[in-house]
Amino acid sequence: MPYTKRTKDQLAQRVARDMHDGAYVNLGIGMPTLVANHLPPGIEIILQSENGILGMGPAPAEGQEDYDLINAGKQPVTLLAGGAYFHHADSFAMMRGGHLDICVLGAFQVSATGDLANWSTGEPGAIPAVGGAMDLAIGAKQTWVMMDLLTKKGESKLVERCAYPLTGIGCVKRVYTDLATLDCTPHGLRLVDTVDGLSHAELERLVGLPILAA
Repeated sequence: MPYTKRTKDQLAQRVARDMHDGAYVNLGIGMPTLVANHLPPGIEIILQSENGILGMGPAPAEGQEDYDLINAGKQPVTLLAGGAYFHHADSFAMMRGGHLDICVLGAFQVSATGDLANWSTGEPGAIPAVGGAMDLAIGAKQTWVMMDLLTKKGESKLVERCAYPLTGIGCVKRVYTDLATLDCTPHGLRLVDTVDGLSHAELERLVGLPILAA
């Protein structure tokens, strides 16, 4: 049976589905910001941005952008009633102090046991520093990764050991990809779900690592 990859919006919906009522959540730069547009109705999720915003809403409608109100990726955002913006240092104190329930980050690689590499590939012209990713990865109570499973060359981003500089060791709890959702455990990867039509054996072949059954 053929399988179809999740679109970026479907992947964002899948991530949002696992968030609990009352959670304080940071959405990393790039694909994770899409989660803000797919939060489940009927529950309150408080979004934080590392440049000093708490209580972000969905992306503004076209023509309604305010470029004095942006997230850490310089994208215009909205502010919900009761939201606030504050000093960068206070934001990092929140991140480092264990006050975030969940952060959702992108990644270049994640190891089977939850090591995260998401800031540098060593390529010329790459981002020169880790920024706030290290503080988020270690400071949040749960670190989730949202990414495509395979690179453009067809290589798995889930690996036995990361080849790129690490952002954090053993910090990733769950990885959401366009083909499957997996937990990182001390015993390796454990399957949570896959897209329809993707077999366990085919997923293991794509990843190149053993995957414990759900």
